[in-house]
Order: sequence, then structure tokens, then C-alpha cells
Amino acid sequence: MAIKKVAILGAGNGGCAAAADLTLRGYEVRLFSRSESTLMPIAKRGGIELVEDGAEKFAAPFLVSPDLPPVVNGADLIIIAAPAVAHEYLAKNLARQLADSQRVLLNPGHTGGSLHFATMLRAFGCRAKIKLCETVTLTYICRMPQPARVEIYRRTTNLRCAAFPGKESAELVKEIEEIYPNVILAENVLETGLSNINAIMHPAGMLGNAGWIEKSAGDFYYYREGITPSIAAWIEEVDRERLEIVKRLGLKPLRFVEIFYQAGLTSEEARASGSIYRAIHESEPNRTIKSPATLDHRYIKEDVGYGLVPMAEIGRLLGVETPVIDALIRLASVISGTDYRKDGLTVEKMGLAGVTAKELQKVLQEGF
Repeated sequence: MAIKKVAILGAGNGGCAAAADLTLRGYEVRLFSRSESTLMPIAKRGGIELVEDGAEKFAAPFLVSPDLPPVVNGADLIIIAAPAVAHEYLAKNLARQLADSQRVLLNPGHTGGSLHFATMLRAFGCRAKIKLCETVTLTYICRMPQPARVEIYRRTTNLRCAAFPGKESAELVKEIEEIYPNVILAENVLETGLSNINAIMHPAGMLGNAGWIEKSAGDFYYYREGITPSIAAWIEEVDRERLEIVKRLGLKPLRFVEIFYQAGLTSEEARASGSIYRAIHESEPNRTIKSPATLDHRYIKEDVGYGLVPMAEIGRLLGVETPVIDALIRLASVISGTDYRKDGLTVEKMGLAGVTAKELQKVLQEGF
């Protein structure tokens, strides 16, 4: 079944970029946010202004609504472009709305996102036989400088995508290619989840710059100025521990620099150097992005709770030690007043409680 009607859940940077882009490409787009105040500027203007490569265009989606049923009913593809912390809310409210054969794309899946989402749908009584998949990161590198206006700096290239269960990946990813030809097939949702570049680099950057963020309210370039050689060394260790988990799963061990380069985020020279510090500093799409103004931000709440925590949990399941990842989780918990080990994405929340290392591959391939 060809994709014609697209529901986009989430009206932040990625959601508005997708809504504008896909509307302009001829799809019937319905945009949802549970926040009426978020949608109000879009409704008031009658659409979203899209800026890309110096060109400005205006897109008027078919429907913009804070009500979920009219957005998702009859949609060929449901794109969830919302923070991972919203996945449980969306699963709960989608459970009785979804229909057989509807495609659901977590864009992105973060780490363990599809496992968590499938577990939540089951817990909330979903009986529909949907097709669930996820990407490594957003399809667009973008920011909204003001409401109802989104700027796309780059479209992510070589964007790995996998289904849960993995046996459906080849067919489903081929269908997603109709709408996003930049996606490529991944083996399973831990290949995508363990390539979560935000989780690899954001927590170290936020914790290493905690004082500067609090003092300046984020008045510095996060990647270009905030990622110093010392902080890059922390990121190197996070990447090394992540790669041990990847190897234990029998997946191809791609270093952060290679993933970053394949996504179109750094230079060929930086890739050849192998330096994480250089790769981030030579990231043209990220060059003008400012730091978050506060530590109460998704770079910690999401990228620790739904990035580093599931990495450490999978590592523990497989017998891989993750001391630097564990330290960052602990430090983030202290400054946030949140126990991310308990409140983050645990093996229980991913539906993997009691699953052994030997059984994990079968779960990834066949489903629960």
C-alpha cells in the first residue's frame, strides 16, 4: 500500500520540519501536538514557513490538531517525532486507535525505543497488527528559530532504519524509502539504538559545561565551543564502552566518528583523523547551534534516561562493564534530582526482564 496520508506526532523541530517538507512534496499531512499553545502559531499563520538552502517556502498541512484520533485514523504512516519521554503517553493514547497494517516510525527511536514502545502498546491493550520501525536519528538536522518557522540545515544521510521484530525490516524499510530515500537497512533495533549519537555526545557535553550553562544561560556555541579536548576524551570512552556492547551483539562496530560522518555531519578529513574532537568541531550543520539555556533539557533527560541508561542496561545483560557511562548517569542524576537508573529506560521497560544474553537475538528478530 503506497504512503499517501502521513500523521506526524510532535510539533517540535523534527515534527515541523517533516510536516512542512512532506506537505510540500504532496503528502496529506496531519500534525498533532498535545500542547494547544504549540500549535496555535501554526494555526494562526495557516501553516509552517520552511527555510532550506536559502530558499523560503510555505507549507499548509491538511490538518493541525491537539486531538489524536482525527490525526491518526486512516493514516498510512504515523511518524513519532517526539522526545522519548513522550513515548509512553503516545503509546497509551494510540493503543486503541491503531489499525492493522498501519506503519509507525519512531523518528528517532533513541536507544531501545521500539522495544519500549511495543511493550507499552501491549500493556495498554493494543490488538492491532501494526508495522513498527525506528531510525537512528532525526531525518533532518533542523531548528525552529521562532514558532511556525523551521530551518533545515541538512538532511541526514545513510540513515539506518530497522523494524521490530527484525524479520519485518527488509519489507518495512523498503516502504519507508518511498518517503525517505535516505534511509538504509539496519539488522535490528539495537543496531539503530546503539548508534544513538546524541546519547554518545550530549551527556558528556552538558555535564562538562554545567557551570558555563548555568552562568551564561547557554550563551555559547554548544558543539564548536563546548566540546573541548577533555570533554571529547569522555565521549571517546563512552564510545569505546558502547562498541564493546555492539561487538557482543555481533553487530558491525562503527565508531562514533564514522556514524557522524555517514550522517553528513562532519568532514572527510575529520573522519580520516579518527578524532571525535575534530569531527564535532568540523560539523558544519551544527556550527551555529547554541547551547541549551538550562540543564533541565532533553540533552540530559532524554539522552541520559533514554540513551545512556538503556545502553548500560543492555551492557549489563550481556556482561559488558560500562564505568564511564555509569559515572555520567550518576552525575546527571545528582544535578537533576532524578534517579535515572530507576526512572530511565530499564530492561523491564524494554520488555527484556528475564531475557538472557542468549535469548536476546531471538527477541530482536522474532519479537516478544
